[in-house]
Amino acid sequence: MSIALAYVGVILIWSTTPLAIKWSAEDVSYLFGVTARMSLGAVCLLVLMLLTRKPLPLHAKARRTYLAVALHLYAGMLITYWGARFIPSGWISVIYGLSPFMTALLAVTFLPENRLSLGKLFCYLLGACGLWLMFHSAMHLNQQAIQGMIAILIGAFLQSFSAIWIKRLKAELPALTQISGGMLFSLPVYLLTWYSLEQGQWPETLSTQTQWSIIYLGLIATPIGFALYFYVLTHLSAITVALITLITPVFALFLGYRVNHEPLTLKILAGTSLILFALMLHALLDRRQRLN
Repeated sequence: MSIALAYVGVILIWSTTPLAIKWSAEDVSYLFGVTARMSLGAVCLLVLMLLTRKPLPLHAKARRTYLAVALHLYAGMLITYWGARFIPSGWISVIYGLSPFMTALLAVTFLPENRLSLGKLFCYLLGACGLWLMFHSAMHLNQQAIQGMIAILIGAFLQSFSAIWIKRLKAELPALTQISGGMLFSLPVYLLTWYSLEQGQWPETLSTQTQWSIIYLGLIATPIGFALYFYVLTHLSAITVALITLITPVFALFLGYRVNHEPLTLKILAGTSLILFALMLHALLDRRQRLN
């Protein structure tokens, strides 16, 4: 596959995923929406594992790695779906764009080979200022918007914590194996949660928009999105891959504004710009640190 095509594919999938998450839980419960997505994704991953004839190791380190992946797939995604109901879809992409900052801060604590420079501290301060502007914008929506932003922040943090945990374990498992094992751990908990809280009740009505959103997330965003991401990560430099987090929030905000009629105020644009500038500066400093 062309690397450029895979790169564009990741951008398109990551840009459209926030809106699909919001649409997938518009006329059904958020719990049904995320459980249906993960169920479809699990089936798709199982088929990919069978087609590629990849084994699923179950030794101790592999099981701990799957548990680390499941932390993001279950806890991180569950709280993200809960919070996505209360804020514009584009904000999800912007807040998740803070993940590199969270990962870097966690790496300083849990990965001794990393160090924190004054330049990176300045980047985190810029990112915090941008986030504060978005929180200020959320206050003008409603109280639930603040709760939604906090929930998405927790989801992004859990994603970062999961990544650092996986790196510390050093199981050296293929990406497809990691996500499939993580899904094996998280899907039963999703089904149990759905059955416990909603008695496994199927929605009486399911709009076409909701159906296609769930199908897109389950069959495209989950298996193919991850596969393309790890593909470009293998063939391109980390700085080039990191630029994806600078592009997707812009597309996601524009898509939410044009397609879903979401608000796009000056404060939202200013907050997003600060976060994206901080991300770009952080990526450049990281590259310079690696070269030195």
